[in-house]
Amino acid sequence: MQIHQRLTRLRLMAPSIGQCAVGAALAWLVAKEVLGHSRPFFAPIAVVVCIGVGLGQRFRRAVELVVGVSLGIGVGDLLVSWIGSGAWQIALVVALAMAAAVLLDSGSLIVLQAASSAVLVATLLPPSGTGGVDRMLDALVGGLMGLAAVALLPTSPSALVTRYAMGMFGALADALRRIAEAVERSDSELATEALAEARTSQANVEEFKQALATSREIATISPLHRHRRARLEGYEKAAVPLDHALRNVRVLARRAIVALDGSSTLPPWLPTALRELADATLLLREELATGRTPERAGAAILSVASRQGLERWGFSADVMIAQLRSIIVDLLQATGTEREEAVAALPPLDVPSADPFPSAPAENDVHPGDEKDLPVLTP
Repeated sequence: MQIHQRLTRLRLMAPSIGQCAVGAALAWLVAKEVLGHSRPFFAPIAVVVCIGVGLGQRFRRAVELVVGVSLGIGVGDLLVSWIGSGAWQIALVVALAMAAAVLLDSGSLIVLQAASSAVLVATLLPPSGTGGVDRMLDALVGGLMGLAAVALLPTSPSALVTRYAMGMFGALADALRRIAEAVERSDSELATEALAEARTSQANVEEFKQALATSREIATISPLHRHRRARLEGYEKAAVPLDHALRNVRVLARRAIVALDGSSTLPPWLPTALRELADATLLLREELATGRTPERAGAAILSVASRQGLERWGFSADVMIAQLRSIIVDLLQATGTEREEAVAALPPLDVPSADPFPSAPAENDVHPGDEKDLPVLTP
């Protein structure tokens, strides 16, 4: 990873790091000064686990952490006070704490916290008086301080999701332009490069989805940002269609490689249509980022849709056209258009009895591990 990529990642994670630092300090102070606990290390640990440097489901993480710690400490205190400490005692305590956590909830964090807390009790912190209850309270304080830090020291939910959307929109636009250039130059190597680059885009999609989930969470629990929930609606409508569009672009790139290797005749208007869709994608990104209704992007996509030709160009070309139509429908849906309306915006196809639009690409289009990209093509 290059230095500018590392710095970009640090900038994106800076709000979470700040929340962890402030929340951990406050949790320690509350547990030590207010509750009177001498070594409340569970409190700052709970903050770090609750907030983390990842995205999404912080409220659930806080609940799982508190329950997991309480369960692990409870089982550990109960058993260790009876059977003492040792190798077989640790094995028994961990097994019972994890089994109880699995029965209680399917979350991985609650199971891990139950196990680690049980280990601490069985090794470093043998039960003594109210120690178990104090540790449970420390975990609870840490969880609450973590949520308070997210609520009162939040990053802007709209700014967060916009930052992570940049990569997804950029990957889609770049892939469309690269395929357009490959078709224009009749260069299958360029199409191969476009496919290789597009295959890295799924990471952008997953990061965007996590950022969107975190933004919804912030807008829900933070009184400072509840008014921004409406700004997230456009991204919520666009998330799934954009994921589908990127998958369809990858399949389009694979078919372009086949078509160009076989010297198939491709429509002369195809590169222009791909570039115009790339421009419309960036326009959609701009409109969503500024909170505007994506009317201009929708009009640009409809313009490409209305100029689809009805000519037959051969199998590979017809499959590429069908794939292009699917991408158009995906992008229209990303603007908030209903699927039926998006499909209706495309010129009807006079499909002969031998249907040139298969429900999935030909076998030689499929790269190992890419089966999840296979679309259902728009008729």
